[in-house]
Amino acid sequence: MKKPIKDTARIVRWRLRRMTDRQADLRVDLPALFANSFPKSGTHLLTQVLAGFTRLGPFIDTRLPAITMFKGRTGAAFSMKTLLRQINRLGPGDIGYGHLHADPLIVEALCRPGMAAYFILRDPRDVVVSHAYYVTGGNAKHSLRGYYNQLESYEERLKISITGLQLGEIYFPDVTDRFEPYLGWFNRPEILTLHFEDFLTRREESLHRVLDHAIARGFAYHGDRDEAVEKLAAVIDPNSSPTFRSGKAGGWQDKFTQEHIDLFKKIAGDLLIRLGYEQDLDW
Repeated sequence: MKKPIKDTARIVRWRLRRMTDRQADLRVDLPALFANSFPKSGTHLLTQVLAGFTRLGPFIDTRLPAITMFKGRTGAAFSMKTLLRQINRLGPGDIGYGHLHADPLIVEALCRPGMAAYFILRDPRDVVVSHAYYVTGGNAKHSLRGYYNQLESYEERLKISITGLQLGEIYFPDVTDRFEPYLGWFNRPEILTLHFEDFLTRREESLHRVLDHAIARGFAYHGDRDEAVEKLAAVIDPNSSPTFRSGKAGGWQDKFTQEHIDLFKKIAGDLLIRLGYEQDLDW
């Protein structure tokens, strides 16, 4: 019962902020902002950037929990009714985030007028490295934590993050099958796709794209664009984002053994090519 009570309190606080932080008539020309991602792909980074819009207009960071397809503690799926209710309660100027598949009903909800949605992804090899650490020590409520902590080494945990497993009633797909339901976000003009790596090498350009997308989706911004991007950049805090803290891409090269490389090529080599991270299997 503790979690529903905690979530209800968050919703109450969010609604109070909506009433006190801005007038209703100011919300008319604001889209809701939504950061969507494949897990461990830079979620915290993107949510920080979107929270920076509170410095550009009367946006509200809802601080609500992530909207996710599955329950973290059990791995059971949320009903579509629950997911759509959580998405559709976001009003003009609200900022939310989640890990949502490109199911047709979810696509319709995030592509509707008045919604500016973003999708961030990362090299899947770095994703599985981050995932193995996260399950083991970063999330005490993760449904796989007990199993991962029974394994003798990080190398074994990394293998499971690549290959997946069937554990009783919990089915954890391999990395390709986990990513497949997200591929529908690509080639949607209503969704801006971002690469985590671009925030490391082309941060200013990426932030301009984030701002442009919000404007294209209904944010009537009339200020100086360069100043706006500086404000978005100023809220990025690498220390609060484990994914971003290392400040580099390609960390998988320090963690993959030859066995991991061979497994990944077999299971997700084609995925890397589809996402543009490799041109072939010669890596």
